[in-house]
Amino acid sequence: MTSTKRLIVCVVLAFLAAIAGVFLARVLLPQPKQPGTALHEVLHHKLALDGNQQARLKSLEDRFAVQRHALELEMRADNARLAEAIETEHGNGPKVTAAVDQSHAAMGELQKATLAHIFAMRQLLRPDQTPQFDAAVVKALTDDQG
Repeated sequence: MTSTKRLIVCVVLAFLAAIAGVFLARVLLPQPKQPGTALHEVLHHKLALDGNQQARLKSLEDRFAVQRHALELEMRADNARLAEAIETEHGNGPKVTAAVDQSHAAMGELQKATLAHIFAMRQLLRPDQTPQFDAAVVKALTDDQG
């Protein structure tokens, strides 16, 4: 076998081994839960929402998805401005500081919008449903994510 053929075989085998490693890692290792998964589980599967509550929840979620997407786009733009400032100043200069402050403002707006969304969802619940919802919110905010 020529050295070129051996090199091609080695590359193909390395690629197949990498694919197998990724597959095995996904199958064998637990996947981290996304923040809010438990809250979503409670709302959609444990609180036995009636039809009216489900319709109102869907409306709230649809509106929040649009708002969250817009804020996430704003944060990405802020990150691009921060990268540009870092590239220009090569240090922690006034443009970098201003870009960081702007980025933090967008993050704060997303957090405020998320809290407003949580409180709006809570408002559509009956009094017997709120304790479980509140517990899920507290759990989502205090559980280690790493």
